[in-house]
Amino acid sequence: MSQRKRLSNTQSSSQSKRQSGASVAQEENDDTTFTQPSTSQVQRGMQKLTPAQVDQKTAEVVQYFLVKDQKKIPVRRADLVKHVVKEYRTIYPEIMKRASRTFDQVFGLKMIEIDAKNHMYILINKLEPGDGASPIKSPTNPKMGLLFVILSVIFMKGGVVRENLIWNTLKKLRVDPGEKHEEFGDVKKVVTDEFVRQRYLEYVRIPHTEPVEHEFRWGQRADVEVSKTKILEFMGQLHEQDPQSWSQQYREAHSVSGSTQPGTSSHR
Repeated sequence: MSQRKRLSNTQSSSQSKRQSGASVAQEENDDTTFTQPSTSQVQRGMQKLTPAQVDQKTAEVVQYFLVKDQKKIPVRRADLVKHVVKEYRTIYPEIMKRASRTFDQVFGLKMIEIDAKNHMYILINKLEPGDGASPIKSPTNPKMGLLFVILSVIFMKGGVVRENLIWNTLKKLRVDPGEKHEEFGDVKKVVTDEFVRQRYLEYVRIPHTEPVEHEFRWGQRADVEVSKTKILEFMGQLHEQDPQSWSQQYREAHSVSGSTQPGTSSHR
């Protein structure tokens, strides 16, 4: 009886994996089947629509972005076209241009494409001064403070760290990933799931490790939003050291802050 149960569980597990894989493949297909309309196609599409219709669809796209941004979840072009743009896909570039202008002029936000391969967009606050508009530059939200600590460790350790180092660091701060935290709840889920979905972190399996081990890197959103100069200042205050004493990190932080920040996407 127990053997049949184990067999049933195994079959159920492999079936759910196949369904998950099929779902991912479908999402990829949704985007590969979308072809960026040409200028002439956009012009013809605009002629078939009233200004009110275009404005309404633009407003729907803006609202969709703002809802996603509340949870810091990047917007995939495939999802946007499938669930919001729909039959207006022939004027997709025009809608995105208008939405981008609305974010800029009304909300003080900048739309950025953080993943050109999968066409993923985020909003950042363009009104914040300094090198990298960031909601976690001076974290007041406890969860963002937790993220700031993790990103700091990764940056100071050369850009990639094994997960055990992160868990041990958090334990020293009395945030145990194995226990439910009163502020964060399931700490491990917040770090490996929520922060990863938001693209602040990458959580990657290390090949040929038994038992399985993972490592953390900065995610695409962190590269855009987070100031490495601020992290160095934070570490300097924490250790009562001049930030320049970490020469490699200092050079990296200032080469990034001196370069041009990513601009608005071309809405491909």
